[in-house]
Amino acid sequence: MTKRIVVTGIGATSALGGTAAENWTNLLAGVSGTRTLEHDWIEKYQIPVHFAAEASVRPEEVLPRHEAKRLDPSTQFALIAAREAWEDAGAPDIAPERLGVDWATGIGGVWTLLDAWDTLREKGPRRVMPLTVPMLMPNAGAGNLSLHFHAKAFARTVVSACASSTESIANAYEHLQDGLADVVIAGGAESAIHPITMASFASAQALSRRNDDPATASRPGAIDRDGFVMGEGGAALVLETEEHARTRGAKIYAYLVGGGVSADSYHITGNDPEGAGAARAVEAALAQAGASPDEVSHINAHATSTPVGDPNEYEALKRVFGERIDQIPVSATKASTGHLLGGTGALEAVYTILALRDRVAPPTINMTEPDPAVPFKLSVQPQPLGDGDLLAISNSFGFGGHNAVVAFRSAD
Repeated sequence: MTKRIVVTGIGATSALGGTAAENWTNLLAGVSGTRTLEHDWIEKYQIPVHFAAEASVRPEEVLPRHEAKRLDPSTQFALIAAREAWEDAGAPDIAPERLGVDWATGIGGVWTLLDAWDTLREKGPRRVMPLTVPMLMPNAGAGNLSLHFHAKAFARTVVSACASSTESIANAYEHLQDGLADVVIAGGAESAIHPITMASFASAQALSRRNDDPATASRPGAIDRDGFVMGEGGAALVLETEEHARTRGAKIYAYLVGGGVSADSYHITGNDPEGAGAARAVEAALAQAGASPDEVSHINAHATSTPVGDPNEYEALKRVFGERIDQIPVSATKASTGHLLGGTGALEAVYTILALRDRVAPPTINMTEPDPAVPFKLSVQPQPLGDGDLLAISNSFGFGGHNAVVAFRSAD
């Protein structure tokens, strides 16, 4: 029998704020989280892009020093977001064997890895921290969340580039359906605003070069877009079977009704221009939800602001929705938050859930002149979603040809 899966807690930290509520308020207000970077390594390494969407609340402002020093920044963001979500869910009283963690990252502990390499080269092996490997490993987020919340059902990690945390949420849906847990903490985090990643993405001409106007650099769907903006942070959902949530009297934000995953098998960094793989992921999410494309009320698009990626996503969605895609309210929230890589899907899932709760699609800022090749129904103002039952999807597509989509319904 198919179970109903509900969202009972949310947490988020990003360039728009240190909590989910701050994120949502600033997103609706049209705030840009992108700023000029004040780091000496920009000049030292002659990084050509001087801006990014750094988290507005630094982990060291939230976590005790003794805790933070044992965690890579990506895991610090994971812990901050998950703690908020857990408290928001009312800290469920759950047997450890019935609590699971589905977590994600796209890169993992890049800061720990490269700092340790510098230490080795400059000071020798005796100065390398003993915890280096446990801090840099991609599963550090899942492992540390499992330890912190005493989750013993499982602690799983997805590493699927920019699709990672959307895939972790899709996995959580299936794990709850399969009876492997009654409650799952799902999401993802990333902290990769680092000289090596900034230099690499800039070399690939994937980043915007608007050093003179960073706040408007991310322009999804605009004809003059020139690349994405690096972001950082994390987001978490507490997911439960409806039976478990109602038994304990938990509030319910929305229903997680399905997830879809596919692979392009086209190019290691480029999306299939015909959008076949992405379309299959959308179709799989809707099929699992038992829904038709005509029921979709809102889409949070992957929409990174790259010249090629945005029209490819449009073509993928047109395969599924036909001409109706031009009438569905679409939000491209990376314009405000930057691109959190492996954490971006979880953050956008939080926004999608809040859009259903408040029945409003958040605005897409920095829209200059719309690109005729990307005729999404984007708005610079919040778009009302109307009354009745609402169904929304959130898309994520990543290097390696990874596609992941999750679907949510509004709460009763």
